[in-house]
Amino acid sequence: MPTIKLAMNRVEGDLEVRAEIDGGVVTSAHCAGTMFRGFETIMIGRGSRDGLVITPRICGICSTSHLVAAVRALDQVSGVRPPPAAVRIRNVAQMTEHVQSDLRHTFLLFAPDLVHPAHREQPLFEEAVRRYRPLAGETTLEVIRETTRVLELVAILGGQWPHSSYMVPGGVTWLPGEGDLLRCRHLLSQYRAWYERRILGCALERWREVQSRADLERWLVERPEQRESELGFFVRYARALGLDAVGRGSGRFLSFGALDLPEGTRVGEGVGGQLVPAGLARGGEVSAFDAASIREHVQHSWYEGGAAHPATGRTRPYASGEEAKRYSWIKAPRVDGEAAETGPLAERIVARDPLFLDLTAAEGASVLARQLARLVRPATLLPAMEVWLSEITPESAHYATVGALAGEGAGLTQAARGALGHWVRIAKDVIEHYQIVTPSAWNISPRDERGPPGPLEQALAGTRVKDPADPVELGPIVRSFDPCLVCAVHTVERGRTRGRSVVRTW
Repeated sequence: MPTIKLAMNRVEGDLEVRAEIDGGVVTSAHCAGTMFRGFETIMIGRGSRDGLVITPRICGICSTSHLVAAVRALDQVSGVRPPPAAVRIRNVAQMTEHVQSDLRHTFLLFAPDLVHPAHREQPLFEEAVRRYRPLAGETTLEVIRETTRVLELVAILGGQWPHSSYMVPGGVTWLPGEGDLLRCRHLLSQYRAWYERRILGCALERWREVQSRADLERWLVERPEQRESELGFFVRYARALGLDAVGRGSGRFLSFGALDLPEGTRVGEGVGGQLVPAGLARGGEVSAFDAASIREHVQHSWYEGGAAHPATGRTRPYASGEEAKRYSWIKAPRVDGEAAETGPLAERIVARDPLFLDLTAAEGASVLARQLARLVRPATLLPAMEVWLSEITPESAHYATVGALAGEGAGLTQAARGALGHWVRIAKDVIEHYQIVTPSAWNISPRDERGPPGPLEQALAGTRVKDPADPVELGPIVRSFDPCLVCAVHTVERGRTRGRSVVRTW
């Protein structure tokens, strides 16, 4: 039974995938994060607010979400509720990060898999190359230009992007002036117009009428602008490549919830006081999410200890080399004892979006469904962003005074890739304990103590591979989870892989 080993590029960080193939089908997969960073250890002994500067450096793509998680934990410790204007500014900045990340991932990281030479016989291949060719495709270049422009929103609201630190316990450090707010509204209006024209081919309101698979089929043929839009082309081409039938995970979905509805807002959509609801879903049934049920398992990770809740668990490296059962620097978070997928698709399922409930009921949590949810998430965020920007005035209160901190807190939110949590314990204004669970820890986790694989490992199993020397079928599955395992790429060779070994960096 051959074993192939892929050192993945076009992911945010270091990822190694090993897959065992029997009869041309993946029978088992192991996903390994190959580098230890130790941010939780770095935080011990530092000042209570140091996490607001340090933890946004965890990632250069979702640094705002890490700042949100860190500050929400400190809000909880302080017991202070931020003023409504501060909530709006935090929300708009985080949503800006989402709407640019969703398109950058789709067209810069995911789409190059679709123009691999193995697909050259597809009738739509040449059109895909014109759109998706890495760093040269028409769509690729437009996405780089437009997402760079919209990120000015975060720079205006927070002084810089990435790695801003303008959120503080009790609010934000300042409110933008009327000219700044006018500039933000203009940037957002431009981005929405481009997104409607280029990505959707229709108005946001028309897209939100698509409530089922049948509606999607009608939408595709309704107007040439919709059929030939980036969304329309992607759906057609992805189906031609069979992406609606691969990459199915466990069907269990997790959302921590995000984007608090500020007092007095005109944004009326939301569940539990948040625009993005929290919950745990399986088979279309959504139940309440209990953060107390989270456990991080380390039996197959290079850490000491056993399963523990992030509020009490530690991050103690145990570099065991080739010890058979340990193979990743990623822990294995579980909720209610089971693995759960998180990300844009999970958000839509937990929110009971009828289109994605219908898609997953018929096709499972496929690569197509996962990427489609990412492509259309801006359609759910942009209207609320517009309202919240219009509701901010320069005269609003932006900060509630917070003194020295002591106590425990948890900051839970939804980053671009899914459920993100920071847990902190502070004594005499000094951090005693800090733990972080990232979206990719949920999605790319190794086995837990009972043996069941993580969501990506499950999604890879059963995939048919035509050529083990060039397993192009695996790339879209891996990248549909938008893995983020820190901002660097390294190739790691091991000497004990049995059978065929292929290091893949294309």
